Amino acid sequence: MKITAKTLAPVAIVAAFGLGTLAPHAQTPAQKIGFVNVATLLAAHPNDKDIKAIQTKADAELQVLDKQVKAIDAKGASATAADKQQRDTLVKTIQAKAAEYDKQIDPKITAVEKSVDTAVGVIAKSNGYAVVMDRDVAAKSGLVIYADPATDVTAAAVKALKP
Repeated sequence: MKITAKTLAPVAIVAAFGLGTLAPHAQTPAQKIGFVNVATLLAAHPNDKDIKAIQTKADAELQVLDKQVKAIDAKGASATAADKQQRDTLVKTIQAKAAEYDKQIDPKITAVEKSVDTAVGVIAKSNGYAVVMDRDVAAKSGLVIYADPATDVTAAAVKALKP
């Protein structure tokens, strides 16, 4: 069969149309990515001292009770019925006190987290960052191997923190 211009015309039109759809479209601009040290931001918040004070008090009180439970547990099979009853009471006391401390600390933690999120958002928007990541999480997860130190906005976010 002889190939003529008339037989190639429809193929040429389809090929041209197909290639036209593969033409590169306008490229999207590069997205700015920033990093923060979230632990630094949390520690810089004024309420962090209150949170740490509650945690220290809770740890001290609960550790004493936990030592008593462990002492009873160490007796093993030789523990008396009174020991077992005391252990149950101690465990219930630990759970109740832990719940009390959680009620004290949870609203403070929520306020700090909200404040940190707001500060990071303000800095990101004002500097044109599309994404801001926790530097430690990004590095430990292997998500980011290298980041230019200039992309760290922690200092700016600390300044933007409001209690």
